[in-house]
Amino acid sequence: MPAEWEYQSAVQLTMPHEHTDWAPILPEIMKVYEEVKREINKREALIIVDDIPHNDTWTRDHGFITVMEESKVILLDFKFNGWGEKFPAELDNEINQHLYKRGLVSGIYEPHLDFVLEGGSIESDGKGTIFTTQCCLMAPHRNEPLTKEEIEERLKEWLGAKRIIWLQHGSLIGDDTDGHIDTLVRIAPNDTIIYTGGDEEHPDLVEMEQELQELRTMEGKPYQLLKLPLPLPIYDGEDRLPATYANYLVINGAVLVPTYAQPDLDAEAIRIIGEAFPDREMIGIDCRAVIQQHGSLHCCTMQYY
Repeated sequence: MPAEWEYQSAVQLTMPHEHTDWAPILPEIMKVYEEVKREINKREALIIVDDIPHNDTWTRDHGFITVMEESKVILLDFKFNGWGEKFPAELDNEINQHLYKRGLVSGIYEPHLDFVLEGGSIESDGKGTIFTTQCCLMAPHRNEPLTKEEIEERLKEWLGAKRIIWLQHGSLIGDDTDGHIDTLVRIAPNDTIIYTGGDEEHPDLVEMEQELQELRTMEGKPYQLLKLPLPLPIYDGEDRLPATYANYLVINGAVLVPTYAQPDLDAEAIRIIGEAFPDREMIGIDCRAVIQQHGSLHCCTMQYY
């Protein structure tokens, strides 16, 4: 499974419309999507899912996961069940087959529709290590009754992994994905880990930091750790939303970073992520509308190699 910063051929977006949960803020969310489209389209192709019926727009979790076998592109199609049957996903779960049958994506189609795996739940370093969180992949209503060992065996086989790193800690208030790693921990070039820092309300993130400090590369070296700030609390009524800077998107020549109209923290997050990607343009995208549906920038997108 390639690392996200490797050369991409396209990025997929599944578009909001009046029959999705975005209906109450459709103009605001469409403004964000149009900005994201413009930035991606400057650098690579776009795959726009608009006329294919869909329940929601979280492309990261219903889209194909690309792996490479020598020069062959393999499109892995896993089951998406609304993050453990929390939300309807029947239509989303059919999008990949529509795209493939129409010839809108190219590669070897490989279905694994009896196994639940969301793109936001895994991170690859492109060298054979896959990172994930135990609280997500072992959550109820995903792949029960498979054991951790059985799940790991499948991930190694399908993703071409030499090892799986299971993080035991890490969660955001308001998160409904059971701890997707792309809201918490991101892998960057040169054995760098970018992660969300903790605070008094997120002690589990403090424990996650300690866990990351103990990790070693396959060569036995510690990772370089870059700690992101937590955005100030953002609420929808009384509900705190899971805002995070870790949910950025790496594309050819740039990194799109979610921002939340918090100038000092936004700038600090962009600076830190820029340390890991010094050869790419850093572009802030206001994601206050996106966070209202409990996701952010990376969740909306899926890259193809």
